[in-house]
Amino acid sequence: MLINGIAVLLDGFAYGALLFLMSVGLSITLGLMGFVNLAHMAIAMLGGYALVTGMSMLGWSFFPALALAVVVTSMLGVVFERGLFRFVYGAPPLAQVLLTVGALFMIAAAATYIWGPGLQAVTIPEFLEGRLRFGPVGFSRYRLFLLLVGLAVLGLLHVGMVRTRFGAMVRASVDDQDVARSLGIPVDKVFMGAFAVGSALAALGGALSVQAMGLDPGFGLKYLVLALLIVVLGGAGSIMGTFMASMLIGIAIIAGAYYVPAMGAFIIYLLMIVVLTLRPTGLRSMRRRHP
Repeated sequence: MLINGIAVLLDGFAYGALLFLMSVGLSITLGLMGFVNLAHMAIAMLGGYALVTGMSMLGWSFFPALALAVVVTSMLGVVFERGLFRFVYGAPPLAQVLLTVGALFMIAAAATYIWGPGLQAVTIPEFLEGRLRFGPVGFSRYRLFLLLVGLAVLGLLHVGMVRTRFGAMVRASVDDQDVARSLGIPVDKVFMGAFAVGSALAALGGALSVQAMGLDPGFGLKYLVLALLIVVLGGAGSIMGTFMASMLIGIAIIAGAYYVPAMGAFIIYLLMIVVLTLRPTGLRSMRRRHP
């Protein structure tokens, strides 16, 4: 029983790492811009399809195709931000929701037309296949890789937000856009940069999830609710809060599927109700000074 519990916990951490990669960009853009981007998970889906295209059509190996997916999808995210989304900054939330939901369904329809409705798969490197043994507990090498990537991204984001000039400009823009502009901070470019980073992270999560979750044109809609739950629980704009919420949701999903599969969704929403009852502003509030 204890061994099974440890295995469930480790799998939950790995699943949570994937959710963190796909959700943290949404948390950053929502916290920085106050922009409700419900098309965010469609961008993650495009990262997955870019990986599939790089490997199947271009014949690239996993890691070069992964880098291609992150770069190309990040550029697509900037195109969406400059060409479409920026026109509804400051608009009522309903207008933002309608626009981004429309973009979500447009991207899903385009994915169906280009790649077809079927489930996509990729081949991971041989050294990521199989399982590692930690005493009596077995753990997938690929899931360990996912967990390490999630932790590395968490560390890099924290350092980037606290120690770099761009991070200082982001924090200043969050606190007061008018004051930031008066200090010479190019807030629009900061927004674009934040959107590019968020899109790159979504692409990374979406690409890495192809092996673990599968990929089809419904991917963006399927995981949108989870991403929104994570942002609400973690607090919009809080990197550490998003990470903690991702871990909680990941463990709840895996534990629910293992122990009470008929009540998996109920457990997730019950967890959300409990956390928000105790912490209405989320695990970490946007009002705190540090991300």
